[in-house]
Amino acid sequence: MAASGRIIRGISSLFSRKGKCCSSFLPSKSPILSSNAILRYNTTESPPTIKKVDAVATSSLMDFGLYVAECMPKYVQKVQIVTGNELEVLVAPDGIVPVLHFLKDHHQCQFASLADIGAMDVPSRENRFEIIYNLLSLRFNSRIRVKSYTDELTPVDSCYEVFKAADWYEREIWDMYGVFFANHPDLRRILTDYGFEGHPFRKDFPLTGYVEVRYDDEVKRVVVEPVELAQEFRKFDLSSPWETFPNLRTLPAGTEEDLKATQTGPAKQ
Repeated sequence: MAASGRIIRGISSLFSRKGKCCSSFLPSKSPILSSNAILRYNTTESPPTIKKVDAVATSSLMDFGLYVAECMPKYVQKVQIVTGNELEVLVAPDGIVPVLHFLKDHHQCQFASLADIGAMDVPSRENRFEIIYNLLSLRFNSRIRVKSYTDELTPVDSCYEVFKAADWYEREIWDMYGVFFANHPDLRRILTDYGFEGHPFRKDFPLTGYVEVRYDDEVKRVVVEPVELAQEFRKFDLSSPWETFPNLRTLPAGTEEDLKATQTGPAKQ
């Protein structure tokens, strides 16, 4: 009992007369008690989910973009910084290969790695397809995004001779969007099946597709058939979604006889 009493007295000595923890156990930053009783601390650090913008790096990227535009004024149409510190260069369709050659081989650029090629479909534009090339410079630890545009019928020059990694990327864009790449060594579908109709990533492509591929157990093979909805006829009551089955709803008292009279006609005398 004497030992336990000494322990209790030692613990109680850690607290002040008003029940607060002694100063040696308080955090170094001043706490602010919020309305929901959660301790918050004043700090100058930004949350890790917020992308920090470096003004010096952004200015350097913009200067480099303007340098590329001055070196190739025939092809570069626009230079911009997006989402804080990402450099984008818009080039004419006939300038894709020359600009990529310049960015890869020039000693001030050295973007020798093609990270990805993507595409985007915007039907409201005259040139609805946007082609995006993402390049990486390991020498300068920098990235650049080159964009161009085309329509459904105008082919785009393949950059396979500049970056061998563009082979499958361009095949995927051809398969999904239908953008034709001229001078590609093996431009064929890469994701969809043989004989597939249409290009699935186009905004005008139906969600159900045009055909249905399934295995028919009767003929013991895979068959291709036009898409057939499971419900051939569906009735919608647009006036009220709750009145689809009026005979099943609960009626107020005294109205059941009136409803039967309207359905069977007036009672015979």
